[in-house]
Amino acid sequence: MRVARRVAPLQGGDDLRMLTPELLPALQLALAEADLDGWLIFDFHGLNPVAGGFLGTSGMATRRIFVLIPREGSPTAITHAIEQGTWADWPSQWAKTTYSSWRALEAQLRDLVGGKRVAMEYSPGDAVPYLDRVPAGVLEMVRAAGATVVSSADLVTRFYAVWTDENLASHQRAAEVIAGIAKEALRKAGEMANGSSPISEHDLQQWILERFAAANLETDHGPIVAIGPNAANPHYEPSPENSALISRGDILLVDLWAREPGGVYADQTWMASLGSPSVRDEGVWQAVRGARDAALALLRERIEGGKPVRGGEVDDAAREVIRARGYGDQFIHRTGHSIDPSDLHGSGPHIDNFETREERLLVPGVGFSIEPGVYLASDLGMRTEVNGYVAEKTLIVTPSVLQEELIVV
Repeated sequence: MRVARRVAPLQGGDDLRMLTPELLPALQLALAEADLDGWLIFDFHGLNPVAGGFLGTSGMATRRIFVLIPREGSPTAITHAIEQGTWADWPSQWAKTTYSSWRALEAQLRDLVGGKRVAMEYSPGDAVPYLDRVPAGVLEMVRAAGATVVSSADLVTRFYAVWTDENLASHQRAAEVIAGIAKEALRKAGEMANGSSPISEHDLQQWILERFAAANLETDHGPIVAIGPNAANPHYEPSPENSALISRGDILLVDLWAREPGGVYADQTWMASLGSPSVRDEGVWQAVRGARDAALALLRERIEGGKPVRGGEVDDAAREVIRARGYGDQFIHRTGHSIDPSDLHGSGPHIDNFETREERLLVPGVGFSIEPGVYLASDLGMRTEVNGYVAEKTLIVTPSVLQEELIVV
């Protein structure tokens, strides 16, 4: 299922991720052009992040809900009788039914979707797990109600994952602050390695978090601060009990992400060598930097030329550079993840044809990371990470100045 490309995201301060009467016409146009009777949104106990973000519900929600956004007419919500406070902001002109028993729920669902072709947050074959939010049993229930179910993948991209102008501005501000903190952290590690008391990975992590707080940035956890062998684990995180000293001769990786309160995350990885790098280490850096640049080059070529580009294609372009340098088997993760306005690892298109089968188009308004890496077990890990945002015929990359060489400190 492909939503027609001429359905453009809204601009300016409109909340693109909230179902509102103002957004409904554009969404219904997309449904018509995709030959869909509606978008059926399901949630239970927060299983589906798209539901909570897009519907704007709040408060206690421990029962199953369904919302049908039809091709024509007004949306209808099926809600539980004891959880009506959640729907206080549901527009009064839109329908809302209540149920208490499972029999009533299934009867209302049959009335709502019987004979219709609807999109849901489901990914055939679990091709993209970030889209596969509806349990198999619920799909069986909807199909038993007489509906044909297809994936809502492109609807999620266009009407949930896209950024507003304010989202972009907050991301760009955070990105520049984070880049400055990262470079300052690398210098600090080098300076302390020259003395009698080198700083540990954990202490440098805590120093970065203090800098975030001083800059009024927030993060969910991390950052990752790791020297060579520890950096060979892409998800390593130092702790007080498990943390190495950062010393002369080490290769240091700093992966840090943060956002302004209510803003969009910026996510970056920076690399340093404490002293002149070896020929091998320089070669690994050239491989990951070349992969990053190949991904960005493909994105720019397609976006500026007005040609479609998919996340999987960008992953392929980056991966081929690392494969050609002899490190293909050591690039063990996707090239990048979606960054949507709600989540650092979002529900929009990923830069991935390795871990998942990402075939969605990178349309104007979506953001993502580009972060190729090479990991030599128990020896060395290197990664470079920047973020991309698709504007109209323009690729915006953050931070504004990319790391070109290993930073020697």
